[in-house]
Formats: sequence, C-alpha cells, structure tokens
Amino acid sequence: MATAPRPRTTTRDPEELGRRLAAWLGARLPGARVSGVNAPASNGMSSETLLFDLAHPAAPVSACALRLAADPAAYSVFPVYDMARQYRVMSLVAEHTSVPVPRVLWLEEDPGPLGAPFFIMERADGRVPPDVMPYTYEGNWLHSATDAERARLQDATLTVLARLHDQFPAKEAEFLMTQGTGSPLRRHVAAQRAYYDWVVEGVAPSPLIETAFDWLDAHWPDDTGPAVLSWGDARIGNIIYDAFEPAAVLDWEMASYGPRELDLGWAVYLHRFFQDLTVSFGQSGLPDFLRREDVERRYAELTGHTPRDMEFHTLYAALRHAIVMLRIAYRQVHFGEVRVPENPDAMILHRASLEAMVRGTYWADA
Repeated sequence: MATAPRPRTTTRDPEELGRRLAAWLGARLPGARVSGVNAPASNGMSSETLLFDLAHPAAPVSACALRLAADPAAYSVFPVYDMARQYRVMSLVAEHTSVPVPRVLWLEEDPGPLGAPFFIMERADGRVPPDVMPYTYEGNWLHSATDAERARLQDATLTVLARLHDQFPAKEAEFLMTQGTGSPLRRHVAAQRAYYDWVVEGVAPSPLIETAFDWLDAHWPDDTGPAVLSWGDARIGNIIYDAFEPAAVLDWEMASYGPRELDLGWAVYLHRFFQDLTVSFGQSGLPDFLRREDVERRYAELTGHTPRDMEFHTLYAALRHAIVMLRIAYRQVHFGEVRVPENPDAMILHRASLEAMVRGTYWADA
C-alpha cells in the first residue's frame, strides 16, 4: 500500500459532479456560482468528498465541502451509506459538545441531482495526517514535527474523544444502536459479522478473520461498561488540525452506540497499522506516538474512566479493519488492479499483526 499505486476511490468525474452541484445549488440560491471544485487525494476510501467555493450574497459560508454517498455500482466499500444519519450525528455533536465538527448546511436525500444522496458542510482549513504516504513516513509534516508538538497533538486528540464521550448525552445516541439483541457491544460485533458475510458473498472467505471472530467469542469481556456515542472512525487521519490542535473532526459514517473502548481501541490500532507498515519498509516511524499505555493513562486522567479489556478492543479494531481491507482488495480485483492470491488472507495488509493478536503475542512484542 505504501509503495504501490493507490487503489481507485471513485468512478465519477469531478468536473461533471461540479456542474451538477452548481445546478442543484442554483435552484436554492439563484445566481450562485460554484468554483474550485476538487477532490482531496490524501485520505478516504469510502464516501466521496468534494471541496468547492460558493459565491452568493445569501450563502452561509463561501468555503464548502460535499460528502457524497459511494456509487453502489462501483463495488462500494460498505453496503449502505446513510447520509441523513451522518448529517444528524454531526448536527447533534455540534449541539451537545465542544468537539469541533464542521457546520452542516444542506442535506439532499434524493439521489437524482448527483447520482447519490449527499450533504454539504462548511470547509475547515488546516492539515490532515495523510494515509498515503502514511504520516508515519519520513518527510511528512507530522513525522518532521518535534516530540513536544506530536505530544500536543496526541493530547488534544484524546481530549476530543474524552469530550465526545463525556459531553454527549448517552440517551441521545441510542438511535445509533444496532438492531438485534444483547448489549450494545454484542450488537456491534454481530453487525460486523454481517458486514463480513456481505464482503465475502460470492468470493473466497478469510480463515484469519473467522478465527479472529472465534477469539472474540472466547474472550468476551465480563463487563462491557456503559455505552456512549462512539465516533467510529476515531483516528487522526480524520481530523483537520490547525497547527497541532483539532480544527474539525470528520467522517462520522461509522458512528455507533457502544463502549468507550470502541473508539480507544480503533485509535490505538489504526496508528499501529501505519506504524507496523512503516517499520516493514525499513523506517523507524513514530514508535513513541499514540502508544497504547499512554492513551489508556491519559484517557483515564481526562475522564475518570479506566479503559478496560483493551486487548479485546484492539484485536476487534484490527479485525474490523481487516474486513474493510479485504473489501478494498476485492474491489481492486473487480477493477483488474490485482489478482486473487491462493490464500485470501494474503490480501489483508496487517495479516501478521492480526495473527499475532490472536496468538496473544502482539503486545508482548510491541
């Protein structure tokens, strides 16, 4: 992933989308002009994002971003893209917390205008730690920062999670709870299993992913703790930073209702994913950044909640990421970018890490 061409993220033409967007906005703000339409290239493999400028006397803002549901005909990463749900979550987070989220402006649930539902939000300025090349690589702005600057960014990011979990009323988040029976965590895992079944429908399944699901069953927490609003895709690559402070928290499509550790495990493991990848290519990466023990300690200081069962939650994060990676790999197969290997587990970039977690050796060797 770090050296090969980036997998395609869209089959749409940004210029055509820009023309159709201008027509849609013109019906709401007659005479509105749309310019500077472009698609950011550094992050994102799911929903599509367009950045553009809007000129009209009645426009609430001039710098905008559009979030567009993926084209289901283009081998989308997820089976459902509920843009109204994302719009509602972002609105509620802005209403109930001090977490910096972009101001949402318009929601369009009719797929007609752009080919899929979408919403428009205010665009935030700043820098995003990139996925490609990973922010753990030499020469990247975060890698080139001082230890003190990275520590500042880490602490500010954990403060975002603490505020989200503490400030958002849990009752208001219950609409995000997955349907089914059992605790919110049971339902969350069941939904991931259903997602995995969708990913491997008609293709070769992954023995490693199925083994990891068995591991979860065998190591289920005795007490899963209180449920909160979970951001879902809780990682620094989904935050726009002003210097080293969060300016905008993005990508709420995976938001859910579940234990605090869902976000903590995801934040810890997604950094480990990039760190392990970087080390495998002969670089040192950022070994002292977002360390699991530091994340757990600081989160407890900020919230009074000591993270529990983090080996379970980091393995669950690695498992969830493996399912997404498998879908992306099969998407590459669909577009003729790669061939299916004899062992489908070879398509999971962090296969070795997940195998070590299942064996119980990953954190001992970290």
